[in-house]
Amino acid sequence: MSKWNNWLAILYIPLFMTCTGQRSERIIKLGHGLGVTHPVHEAMVYMADLVREKSNGQLEIKVYPNAQLGTERELVELLQIGSLGMTKVSAATLESFAPRIQVFSMPYIFEDDDHRDLVLKGEVGKELLLEGEQFWLRGLCYYDAGKRSFYTKQKPVETLDDIKGLKIRTLESNMAINMIKSFGSSPTPVSYGELYTALQQGIVDGAENNPPSLYTSRHYEVCKYYSINEHTAVPDVVVISTKVWNLLTDQEKEWLQEAADESAVYQYQLWEKSVEESLREMEKAGVIISYPDQTPFREAVLSLYESVRQNNPEVYQLVERIRAVRK
Repeated sequence: MSKWNNWLAILYIPLFMTCTGQRSERIIKLGHGLGVTHPVHEAMVYMADLVREKSNGQLEIKVYPNAQLGTERELVELLQIGSLGMTKVSAATLESFAPRIQVFSMPYIFEDDDHRDLVLKGEVGKELLLEGEQFWLRGLCYYDAGKRSFYTKQKPVETLDDIKGLKIRTLESNMAINMIKSFGSSPTPVSYGELYTALQQGIVDGAENNPPSLYTSRHYEVCKYYSINEHTAVPDVVVISTKVWNLLTDQEKEWLQEAADESAVYQYQLWEKSVEESLREMEKAGVIISYPDQTPFREAVLSLYESVRQNNPEVYQLVERIRAVRK
């Protein structure tokens, strides 16, 4: 059966009713591209458990992992047309649908984790969760997606010279593409599900991601160098189709939002443990982990900030608001 036929068999209606005895249940379908051992998947299962508990089984979330229903971008498009209820998406992917959210993809935008958390929980974060509503996408909460760094096949990235000319897989994000260019590399968008093969076949020389994603994807089997320069800290966003959100009662919305917020707290805890475990296990597997000086990487992206200041004042205004947030 083709992937499209799988969609037809599973989707059709993103929110449906079932009856058990005298009780009616409403079920929301959530698809995402990560494996079942990933902390983001575990957090979404936890969210589903919370929704079931809070609603006494009247509202449920059914989770479809491993890109069963499509790539990240395809899942977002399914939300837009109302053929899927929820998904997890990188804020970088949301740029195409909610342009101002690209501010989160700007390299070194956050001073540290505390600064990032204050921004996401504050006015800017709450504002950008709703940025995509006009495109039928409502953010419920942010998940920690850690900090992204380079992993490569042939040699570690200790300096900018080490990455110049390399084909680096990047997200389908204009900001991410421009960042890779500013480092002197050739950005090559590849879907996450196809990246392992692309690395094996030499379509790309490396990629960039956080430790848990590198570990759970097993990309470290191909790329033995992980250079932790932490150039971005792009959050994940749990998103619901507004077509589904608007069908929920006020009580159901409250159950769902509470469950999402509580799952975010849980996910942050899982993430911290997963980062430590992932780095430890990859070192055991022979991955060479290094921590290059960030200074030249930070200096290389200053031109990107200047370009945004001149050409995208709306996003640059957000940059200034983020910088004004104090710990």
